[in-house]
Amino acid sequence: MELFYTPRHARVGDVIPFFDNGEFKPFYLKNWNPYWGEDRTDGWHMLTTTDHLHYTEHSTGIHGGTGSVIKVDGLYHMFYCKFTHNPERQYVWHATSTDLITWTELPEETFGPDPEIYMVTDWRDPFVFYNEEEQCWWMLLCTQTVGKTARRGCVGLCKSDDLHHWTCCPPLYAPDACMSGYECPDLFYMNGWYYLVFSQFTDRFQTIYRMSRSLNGPWIRPHVDSFDARPFYAAKTGSDGEHRYIYGWNPTRTQNTWKYDPDHYDGYDYNTWDWGGSLVVHELVQHEDGTLGVKPVPAVLNAVKTENYLKWRPLNGAWLEENKTLRVDNPGAYACTISANEVPQVCRFETEFTYEEGTERIGVALQVDDEFARGYYFYFEPKRQRVEWKGPLRMHEQGGWTFPHAVELERPLKLTAGETYKIRIIVDDTVVILYVNDDVALSTRAYDLRARKFGLIVSDGSAAFSNTALYTR
Repeated sequence: MELFYTPRHARVGDVIPFFDNGEFKPFYLKNWNPYWGEDRTDGWHMLTTTDHLHYTEHSTGIHGGTGSVIKVDGLYHMFYCKFTHNPERQYVWHATSTDLITWTELPEETFGPDPEIYMVTDWRDPFVFYNEEEQCWWMLLCTQTVGKTARRGCVGLCKSDDLHHWTCCPPLYAPDACMSGYECPDLFYMNGWYYLVFSQFTDRFQTIYRMSRSLNGPWIRPHVDSFDARPFYAAKTGSDGEHRYIYGWNPTRTQNTWKYDPDHYDGYDYNTWDWGGSLVVHELVQHEDGTLGVKPVPAVLNAVKTENYLKWRPLNGAWLEENKTLRVDNPGAYACTISANEVPQVCRFETEFTYEEGTERIGVALQVDDEFARGYYFYFEPKRQRVEWKGPLRMHEQGGWTFPHAVELERPLKLTAGETYKIRIIVDDTVVILYVNDDVALSTRAYDLRARKFGLIVSDGSAAFSNTALYTR
């Protein structure tokens, strides 16, 4: 059993969350490339789950891009997009169903953008909801305004009284900042706040959000406006009325879809990210100030709950172990200890750390070798207020030859000396997800190194690790 759903012979693309009759029924775009077997069925597929761990799947027969599904008076409505070439255009389509299995398309209702407001080349990812204040339906879209610069990305808006006839309106959100349409827009209300979620792939490649007290704005950009790192994209949210979850895809790195893979690299860790991969679901956390965080889905944690005995072997630094706490005081040097345990293919590694003022780095390593050289590293850096991910190539000179940048992946993280930070690292084959304090996530992939060890690190300072545990299935 996998922890993060990946379809056989294919990958999970954009997810369209939906909840109905006590079950989560997220739809998704299925990326089969390069598989052409007899069981290939393109288009939208629907998953059914009650716990975001166990899924069943069937095809809908709908061929199109991302959209949304709603239920009105027992009838299901699906809105999605289709593309044309020569000229390049995008259009919104509408289909209905009585059972979520068989869908009837309504091609006569197809419509494109008002060219006086929006670029005709971007008109996709419709998200439909009912605006109680205006007593009509709103549709949000990924599009671009007609503007003077290339920074035209926006969340477009259409309105309807009956779900069948739509009027184009000025955009809901248009900050003139991004050189791409804001993909997969999503909107929800929670405890006094409206949240606008979307993804962008220029300037940044990430799913982000804005917040407002009103649908009319202003839309506030929070200090940390993301949910995860680059390997969690096109994310949208869904709720059962009590909990709200955000669904995104953790991309694979095996297809060289964009023809940018390094020519002389034999592994996968430094290939380009593909479109689609494994389904990753976080549960949303709302803070007192209205900002959002994420935490693991309970069923995923409970799937790996058999505790394994952990034994450590110090390499550098004077590590002291007492009452399941490892401490090291090592100013001016790099202290590390390595486990006797190998990293299982599916597991959950947990620890809590505290550090003293002036400490440069605190780290957890995965798949590290006995020389503590090649491995995967999560580094917590108080001076930079972030957690960083580094792969094995970055530990050697070859990494400097290959990459003009210093950071692979990072997430902002408030770090304070004396505070306790709870770390969960979930490994499902090549998918690796870090959670900090059940609030901050960093997802990634780890392909090339297997059957190696865990490590703990303290660089230029003092820190302690407690309640360290390894869980398997």
